[in-house]
Amino acid sequence: MSRLTDWWHRKSKPVKVELYTRWSFHFLVVLEIGMSGVTVLISAVANGVWLVGLWLFLMVCAHAALCGVMQSRALDWRLGRREQPVRLVVAVAALTLAGLFAFLALRSTHTLPFDQGAIYVVTGLSGFGMASIFLGLTRAAHTRYALPGLIAVVSAAGLLLGLATPEIIANALGILITGTFLVITYGFSVWLLKAIWDLDMARELQTRLAVAEERLRFGRDMHDVMGRNLAVIALKSELAVQLAERGRPEAITQMTEVQRIARESQRDVREVVRGYREADLHTELDGARGVLAAAGIDCRIEEDTTVALPAEVQSALGWVVREATTNVLRHGDARRCTVRLSAPEDGAGAVLIVENDGAPDPADGAPADGGPSGRGSSRQGSGLAGLRERLAALDGTLEAGAAAGGLFRLTVRVPLPRAVPDARAVRKAVRSVSALDDEMTP
Repeated sequence: MSRLTDWWHRKSKPVKVELYTRWSFHFLVVLEIGMSGVTVLISAVANGVWLVGLWLFLMVCAHAALCGVMQSRALDWRLGRREQPVRLVVAVAALTLAGLFAFLALRSTHTLPFDQGAIYVVTGLSGFGMASIFLGLTRAAHTRYALPGLIAVVSAAGLLLGLATPEIIANALGILITGTFLVITYGFSVWLLKAIWDLDMARELQTRLAVAEERLRFGRDMHDVMGRNLAVIALKSELAVQLAERGRPEAITQMTEVQRIARESQRDVREVVRGYREADLHTELDGARGVLAAAGIDCRIEEDTTVALPAEVQSALGWVVREATTNVLRHGDARRCTVRLSAPEDGAGAVLIVENDGAPDPADGAPADGGPSGRGSSRQGSGLAGLRERLAALDGTLEAGAAAGGLFRLTVRVPLPRAVPDARAVRKAVRSVSALDDEMTP
C-alpha cells in the first residue's frame, strides 16, 4: 500500500487529473458491458434464446472495447500527442449502427421482448458510441447534428421493421437523454484536463520568463557598469602606447589612470554580484506566497516583528525562505504551508518557522529529519548544509524534521545584536535623573 501511495504522490497534479480521467473512461467501458451486455444476456436466457443473448453480449463487449480504445486515442489527440483517430471514428460509428440494426431486427421478429433490457441495449450502444465519436470530432458542432441524425436513423429503421410506436418513442427518448448526458460528461472532462495542462504549461513558461528576465537584468547591470569603464581603459591604453612609442613620460600617468579605472571596475562588479546574491527577506516572503499559490498550495505568512532586523539577518532569513519554498515544491506533496517570523523585544532573537503538511509517513521508512530517502519538504542535503553554514556566521541555528500532526517543520533562530545606547540619550537621561535628585534633596 505504501508503494502505491508513493507512486501516486510522485505524480504531478496534471498527471493525476489525467489518470483520473482515463480511469473514469475505463470505468464507463465496464458500465456499458454491465448495463447493456449483461442485461440483454439475462433477458435472452430468461426467454430461452441464450445463443442469441450470448451473441449480443459479445457484440456489446466488442463495442465497449472499441469505444475504450477510441477514447484513449482521442484523448491523446486532444492533448496534442498523436494524430486524429479518423479510422477509429469510422469503426465505432459503423459498429454502433450495425449493432443497433441487428438488435432492432431481432426485436421485429419478437426474438427478444420489449423490456428494460431492450431499452438499455439501444441507449447503451448509441450513447457510449456517440460520446466516443464526439471525442474524435474536430468540432463540437458536428455532434449537434450527429445526435439528432442518429435518433432519426434509429426511428426510421424501427418504422421500416414494423416496431410499435411506443417502442420507437422510448428508443428515441433514451438515445436523446443518454447521448446528451454522456457527450456533455466526456466533453467537459476532456476540456477540464486540457485546461489543467495548459495552466501547468503557462506556469512553467512564466517561471522560465522570470529566470530570463533576471538574466537580462543582471546583463544590463553588468553592461552599465563595465561598458563605459572598458571603453575608457581601451582609449587610455591606446594613448599610453602612442606616448610610450614617442618616449613621452605622460605614458606612465595614463597607465596609472588605467590601473585606477580597472580597480574601480573590479569593485563595481563585486557590488553588482553582491547585490545579485543577497536575498531580501520581505521580497522572498512575497515571492514564496506567490509561487506556492501558483502551485496550488495554501501559503500563510505570519509576521510579528517588533524590532527592525539587521541587513545581514534579513539576508540570511531570506535565503532560508527561498530554500524552504524550493524544497516544498520539489520534494513534498504539501497542500498547506505556513511561514512564521517573530522577533520580540525580549532579546530572544529572530525566529523563523516554516511548516507544511508534506511530511513523509514514518511507516514508509523515511527518516524523521526529512532525509534523502524521505519525501519531506526540506531534505537533509546540500541546501540545508549551506543554510547552516550561512547561519553559523551569525551564531544562528537551524532545525528540520517531522512534527506532530503530519507536519514538516523547519525552525531557524538567529540572535540579534544588542543595540548600543545613543550617547546623547544617555547624557539626557543622566541630566534628568540629576535634576530630579536635586529637587528631592532638602
